[in-house]
Formats: sequence, C-alpha cells, structure tokens
Amino acid sequence: MAEQPVNQRRIILHVDMNSFYASVEMAFDPSLKGKPLAIAGNVEERKGIIVTCSYEARSKGVKATMPLWQARKLCPELIVRKPNFDRYRTASRAMFELLREYTELVEPVSIDEGYMDLSEFPGSKPLEIASSIQNRLLEELLLPCSIGIAPNKFLAKMASNMKKPLGITILRKRDLSNKLWPLSANEMHGIGEKTAEKLKTIGIHTIYDLAHADTRAVKSLLGINGERLIQRANGNDLRDVNPNSIYDFKSIGHSTTLSKDTTNETQINEVLRKLAHSVSLRMKRKEVLANKIFVTIRYSNLKTITRSKTMKNPVGEEGDIYHEAKDLFFTHWNEEPIRLLGITGQDLVEKEDAVKQLDLFSFEHDAKDEPILSVIDQINQKYGSQLIKRGVKGKQEEPGTPGISFNKDFLS
Repeated sequence: MAEQPVNQRRIILHVDMNSFYASVEMAFDPSLKGKPLAIAGNVEERKGIIVTCSYEARSKGVKATMPLWQARKLCPELIVRKPNFDRYRTASRAMFELLREYTELVEPVSIDEGYMDLSEFPGSKPLEIASSIQNRLLEELLLPCSIGIAPNKFLAKMASNMKKPLGITILRKRDLSNKLWPLSANEMHGIGEKTAEKLKTIGIHTIYDLAHADTRAVKSLLGINGERLIQRANGNDLRDVNPNSIYDFKSIGHSTTLSKDTTNETQINEVLRKLAHSVSLRMKRKEVLANKIFVTIRYSNLKTITRSKTMKNPVGEEGDIYHEAKDLFFTHWNEEPIRLLGITGQDLVEKEDAVKQLDLFSFEHDAKDEPILSVIDQINQKYGSQLIKRGVKGKQEEPGTPGISFNKDFLS
C-alpha cells in the first residue's frame, strides 16, 4: 500500500462500547442501572464464569473470566444475568446504523467496536464529532462508549482503551513519547503475554523499547510479525478503514489426488491429516484463522461435492482443522471410492484482529488443561479484544446489508 500524500490528513475513530453486554441489559431494564451486574454462563452453577460486568461490579473486584463463586464472594449483592444474544445483536445493529449516519466509511470489528474514517471531511472537527457520537449513543440507545481519535487504526485502537468508561482520547504521533511509549509492551494491541515474555528475553519491556529495538533481533525472535509490531510501536499503520471487510471471503486450501481410488479409512484419515497440516502451515505463515472449514470430495466417477462447517471459534491449528475436516468427511461420505480430497479454510481473519469466542457454557472445557486466568489473559491479549461469547450459527448476510458479529459473522 502506497504512502498517503502529506496533505491528506487521516482522521480515524475507534468506537469501543463500554461493558457492552451489561450496558445492553441495563438499557433493557433500567432498574439495573448503577448496580453491580454481571453476565455469565451457568448462572445457577458454582462453576459459571463471568464474561463481562458493569463498572459498579468491577469496583468490587469482579472482572471478566472470574469464576462466579469468587465474584459472589467479593460482591454478595452481585446481580447475574444469562446472555441474551438477540438483544445484543439488535443493539449492535442500532449502534452501527448510528455510526453510518456520520460516514459510510465504518468498519465493524466485532459486535461492540468499529472504526470510522473521517478523512473525507477536511473541515471536520473530530473531537466534536466524537462527542456527538458518544452523546447520541448514550441518549438514544442508553449505551456508553469510549472513542479513540488518531491518524491511523492502531493508534485509534490504543487511544480508545486509555480512558474508560465514556472517554474520548486523541493520540497523535507527537504524543507517542508521553502517552504510548511508557506503557508496558503487553499493553500494546497485538502483543499477548507469551509474546511479551519473549520480548523480555531481548530486553524489551516497554513500547518505547520495542519502538527503538533492532529490527533484525525482533524479526529473528517473532518472524515477520516482529517488523510489523515495531512499525506499530512507532505509530505507523497504513491499513484502510474498509466497510466491506465483513464480506471478505478469503480462503486457504489444499487438495490432493490419491495415487489410486480408495475406501480405506486409515488411508483417508492420513490424507486428511496431511492436508490439515498443509493448510495450517499456510495459515500460520499468513497469520490468519478460519471461521469456516470446507471439505472437497471427488469420487471415482468424478462426481465432486463440497461440504462446509462454520466454526464456533476461529481455527488455525492442525489438530482443529483435521478434527473438523474429518467430521465433515465421514458425515457426508457415501462410502464410494475416493479419488481426490481437499480441505479449505475460508472466511479468514487476521490473528491480530480475531476474537477468541469462548462459549459461556463450555468455558470450563476450553480452559480445563490450563489455569483459567492464564488461558484467558493469553487469549484476550493475543487476539486483541475483550472476551466475547461465541456466535450462533445462521445464514450468511447478503452483501448490501451491513452486519457485524463477534467475529464478523455473528449478526448474519
């Protein structure tokens, strides 16, 4: 992407709803306003997990990912509600419709956050526009938000997180030395706990350290992503605000023709595993995850079918891809001899922008192999967003009707 002309000043807003689920519940039931409220799965069970909570609950020490029993111990008066996804979808649609009244250049990122590009309005006063947006969301939808204003998406994202709730923060490049660089490296969007620990091994503890690090050393440690992180730390980000990104259907796939037609399940499994390995490797190189897995089956009579499954959480690991592809294959295979097999990961999202959508009702299963807080901290840091409940399966939104989801498919 070419550098933009100097006289073309970019004005990017990142609108991030505050404690979205809890705020929606308060808007629906005003009696909850001002009270400690939490949204959690398995609300009747001791093992339930807090997904989000109001700031009143946070002031008592309650936080996302905390076991429900622990939250109630800290805050006996805590009000707990089950998630209502239809309600959250409706609120999200209304929120994005309001943003599009200001500009068509709105890029949804998740159900409760998105970017806006106001660069086309050279005479605009971004602070006034941000204040108008924030006030209208609060008055018309009863939903609070924080807004970051910056010359690019990365800085706008960092800015929106600097003051919550109901904050508006301007972050210019000239502000880097006093607003951004003093922060710990793990507070930077795109850096998770594991990456931060790796950076410490080469003496990088703050965003300042990263911004001034030796590119070769960081690239050697983190690969091509290291160079990108250094650019971000220096406030550089050329990504456009793309309203059509929710309709992107990029894919990575691999197929192979078998040496001879077969119905041997052991051989078929081996081929699927090799295909999954290839697809996973390519996805890792491109640093993306797939929201949908396709399997292609070609029989000895050349009849070809494709079957797909939308993931509840985006996948990229070989084992996950293999498991889903195997399940698809053996569900739809008619036991006739196979000539060709293929696996494709579709509806790709960058790891940096993806959201790990833990299911409220299977959270304990996801976290059973590691300490809960460690797992969730890594997930939230790695994927660059707050913990969000996985979406439900539905029909794909047709182009021309902008929608948004936990992972760009939730409202479809």
